[in-house]
Amino acid sequence: MSASCSDHCHDAVFDGMSPAYKRTLVAVIVLNMIGFASSGAAAIASGSTALAANAGDFLGDSLTYAISLAVIGRSARLRASAALFKGATLGVAGLALLGFAGWRLLNGAEPEGATISLFGAVGLGLNVIAALLLFRFREGDANVRSVWLCTRNDAIENIGVIAAGGLVALTGTVWPDLAMGAILGVILLHSAWEITQRARKELRAAASPPAVRPAH
Repeated sequence: MSASCSDHCHDAVFDGMSPAYKRTLVAVIVLNMIGFASSGAAAIASGSTALAANAGDFLGDSLTYAISLAVIGRSARLRASAALFKGATLGVAGLALLGFAGWRLLNGAEPEGATISLFGAVGLGLNVIAALLLFRFREGDANVRSVWLCTRNDAIENIGVIAAGGLVALTGTVWPDLAMGAILGVILLHSAWEITQRARKELRAAASPPAVRPAH
């Protein structure tokens, strides 16, 4: 191994430049579109805040993963800018979800607990498959890392959606559904913050001139 490689190779950050990663990302986009269609239809039928959040997550992930795929191999600045955009959209989605939960609190009727749990389980299955596909690509630049964080968070969130459906059926109240919708909104905001911080760091690094090493 050359001296220059020994100095720098261990610092290389995976940027998605891998045919296997690209194929995985396409498969994950398809899984998310299936999740959006199923959760969205169930949310409309049941009036569930938690399922609406789930559908929004699936759609948002599909769009942001498509952006991730499009910027693979582009400049570090463009990849970081794409991650910054994804962080902003996640933040907007989180705020919108909290607003929807508040509106449902004032105007919504009790949703169907069984429907929430059933489609929460469907979403969990899709996200677990996606997480397993992405597990070996969980570390990388802000663009790659954001894909893993979104998928991991969605799998965790689906467990909460299933629990919310059970509690709605058990208690006969709308509160578990509203609470889970609000929690999912907060999780989206936290992910948006993490992705944004990493993207800003990478943008600063891309804008800085490379350090000049003294000649030997």
